[in-house]
Amino acid sequence: MKKIAPCAIGILSSLSFPAATNAQERQLSLPAQLVLGSEAQEDDTRLPLARSTLSADELETSNLGANLSESLQRVPGLVAVNRQNYAQDLQISSRGFGARAAFGVRGVRLVQDGIPLTMPDGQGQPALFDLDSMQRIEVLRGPLTTLYGNASGGIIQGFTGEGSFYPTLENRTAFGPDGLRRSRLRYGGQHGDLNINANVARLDTDGYRDHSKTQRDTANLRLGWDIDDASSLTLLINSLDQPETQDPLGLTAQQVREDRRQSVAGSQTFNTRKTVRHNQAGLNYTRRLSNDDQLTAMIYGGERYVQQYLAFPGGGQFSGGGVIELDRNFGGGELGWQRNTEAFGLPVELAAGVTYDYQGEQREGFVNETGRKGAQQRDEFNAVDSQDAYLISTWQLDPRWTLTAGVRHSRVEFDSEDDYLIDGQDDSGSVRYSQTNPALGLSYQWTPAMSFYAALGQGFETPTFQELAYQPQGSGLNFDLTPSKSRNAEIGMKYRQDQTRIDLALFESRVKDEIVAGEEQQLTGRGTFANAGRSTRRGIELAVEQGFDHGISAYLAYTLLDARFDEYQRADGSDLSGRTLPGVPRHSLFAELSWQPPGTGFITALEAQSLSQRYATDDNTAEAASGYAVFNWRAAYTHAVGNWEVEPFARIDNLGDREYIGSLIVNGAGARYYEPAPDRQWLVGVGLQYQWR
Repeated sequence: MKKIAPCAIGILSSLSFPAATNAQERQLSLPAQLVLGSEAQEDDTRLPLARSTLSADELETSNLGANLSESLQRVPGLVAVNRQNYAQDLQISSRGFGARAAFGVRGVRLVQDGIPLTMPDGQGQPALFDLDSMQRIEVLRGPLTTLYGNASGGIIQGFTGEGSFYPTLENRTAFGPDGLRRSRLRYGGQHGDLNINANVARLDTDGYRDHSKTQRDTANLRLGWDIDDASSLTLLINSLDQPETQDPLGLTAQQVREDRRQSVAGSQTFNTRKTVRHNQAGLNYTRRLSNDDQLTAMIYGGERYVQQYLAFPGGGQFSGGGVIELDRNFGGGELGWQRNTEAFGLPVELAAGVTYDYQGEQREGFVNETGRKGAQQRDEFNAVDSQDAYLISTWQLDPRWTLTAGVRHSRVEFDSEDDYLIDGQDDSGSVRYSQTNPALGLSYQWTPAMSFYAALGQGFETPTFQELAYQPQGSGLNFDLTPSKSRNAEIGMKYRQDQTRIDLALFESRVKDEIVAGEEQQLTGRGTFANAGRSTRRGIELAVEQGFDHGISAYLAYTLLDARFDEYQRADGSDLSGRTLPGVPRHSLFAELSWQPPGTGFITALEAQSLSQRYATDDNTAEAASGYAVFNWRAAYTHAVGNWEVEPFARIDNLGDREYIGSLIVNGAGARYYEPAPDRQWLVGVGLQYQWR
């Protein structure tokens, strides 16, 4: 008998609004779901973690505006690439965490306006970010980020902006090669106590590679209501519809050399494609109870439907089908409390709360009869139930020293009810994971412009349901797969002076039970996973921003990362200890030189992006993706006439027409590891805005 997933229950906190105190008295913001440093204007020199902020201007610098990777490449420690395959979403990793993900995002927690875009099992979908109304994005790395849930690599959190005071209607349309077109319509305005910010957008493309045609429609709404001087309410609604997105699959090294734009023959034979429909809503409530206390609450819920046609029939006894259908309901909440007070005569800020998140999905599998749905091979209901409790505090030890400490206890339970009993075997089962993660950070303000910090923390990642989906042998979920646990350390320096901004971080993460692709995946095509012994990631992140006279500015982000297995014994007896983690470059760099003549409305910039060699497999024996450096150019001009504003823009990516591998499918089946990046590409567009005054 099929279960029905429960509706979203509980209340979710977004501890992002400080209690009413003087600026001199207030310490660091200690939000729960919105995380340390979520205040837009907060001085982050006292935060004992690495923080990168992307403003609305940086998110929309003559870009298509559809993919988070367009701007995240600016962030040190992150590798964010467009797969040129909208069926599998972007590939994002942070300090090496998440590089194994063949689709979606693993190891990095995604949040928008306090609502988690990462499901309770740890799988996140970056396509859900509302980039059209984004005010800014915060990217946080370091040991203290492990206080916020099931992830080890850090947090990417987006903040939707309020609509402008005067009613404003805007259209922005961009065109590119291969039938690329994206257009959005956005409205914002203040109507009494109600603020409205809404947008709809459509993306169409035939794709750089064969068999990669895509249509994606999005709609987003933010309603903000100032109830009174002490409380506010925000409603957020998001929708995504992406029907029949073609999947060209990865290529072998030989196929890349023959024709880098081709799709795999199996993608044509089995008509590989993916349909996604996603709808969700969230409600934030904030109430200042007194000068020292604040209560925040939020509830969210939604539904997600996925149908995917894979490149094999899937008719074997334990295959589970070559057509996958997932019908998911999800929701949850968090209730939090925040106070500015004193303890032992020292100013202290406290945050505490409890969370509940739920994910339930009906999973069915069918035989792929050359692009048509055939006989049923799988039928089960899977559920994830997650509860957390946390306590975080920041102590002002003296005017220069600040101590941040916290602890979070998490309990995650996976449950599967098997309704496919034709094979005579009931594969129902459940497993529960429990973990308590402490973290500690210390910051020292050496001068008003420079600070130093150090931090320690412990984190964990549970397997996702997709990673549990198949056993190496037999049917049912792979409950032998265990969470990976990490111990993280970081020291850093921050400098802020006039037009100069410098961030430097040195970090190390030691991981036990690293989750890796199983050997059977490369032989059978089934996505099986296993636990490796131990691994270590250590490296350096540097970001430098410098302004000059006459509107010239320069920016550099560089990462040195050594990520390798310390202990890794495969089931076949091979020893992979000492091998480099696949998909992780040792060096990554982004640089930009821009010119914006004051008072002209014109801006142009030259960008450089570089990644070093990346291995495709755990054993490092397959042909590696060679290192590369590419250069991009962009320009835009903004001109206002009365109530109208027009902004034409253009960009050229890969000016040197370099051939390189953009992303890797780590340990992919059939040695199809490689997803080629496009050659020289152009983009032109125009934004048109009218404001009623």
